[in-house]
Amino acid sequence: MRRQGWAVVAADELRRAAEVSASTLEALAASWNDLPPDTHLRDGGHYRFRRHSCYVVHTPSGQVETVPHRAHWQSVTYNALHGGFERWFEPVRPEVAGDPAWSRLIGRLGSALAAIQATERWYVEAHQFRVDTTGGIGRPTPEGAHRDGVDFVVVIMVGRQGVKGGETRVFEAQGPHGVRFTLSEPWSALVLDDHQVIHESTPIQPLQDHGWRDTLVLTFRAAGFQGPGQP
Repeated sequence: MRRQGWAVVAADELRRAAEVSASTLEALAASWNDLPPDTHLRDGGHYRFRRHSCYVVHTPSGQVETVPHRAHWQSVTYNALHGGFERWFEPVRPEVAGDPAWSRLIGRLGSALAAIQATERWYVEAHQFRVDTTGGIGRPTPEGAHRDGVDFVVVIMVGRQGVKGGETRVFEAQGPHGVRFTLSEPWSALVLDDHQVIHESTPIQPLQDHGWRDTLVLTFRAAGFQGPGQP
């Protein structure tokens, strides 16, 4: 992981690490059917649905503390399309945030990442995403290949239904090399060292009439939450 800047974690490995069952995660996945539209898309699209909440993970215990609801903010340095302004999204629903499997997933990942980069706490943003093909095409990363301005990014594949595309691309931030693959196994994960690599996912298209791609994206930052006035 530290050498190449990324790693793929199989679903069974993620479940063992978080001490959660497949049936518990399947129950969580149902909440992706209740995501409100992302009203901040600057490309004029209506293909993304989203909820967002923030947490502090105390390491090495993995204790997860919910913080008051706050805006998502990125610098234009990291997101030229949607950076530089506060984006408010509806929070993760209380029954999801209160599910022990949700907290264990976030907390155990935080403890594992603290073994790679030592820190007493992580400032974590959790994004539930659904990208669908109602308009014919959906763009998981409309900003293109990018970094997120954090220390680590974890992209968890919750599920794909009736789509093609959505290829994940990971490239060296300071070099020519990269890899391409498609995350398809539900609850498998891609872990990224945001200092070393840039990443993107290609657009999705429907196989027939309509489809979607659901992900949980968790960002981990030791220096606090990103906000206005930061580079």
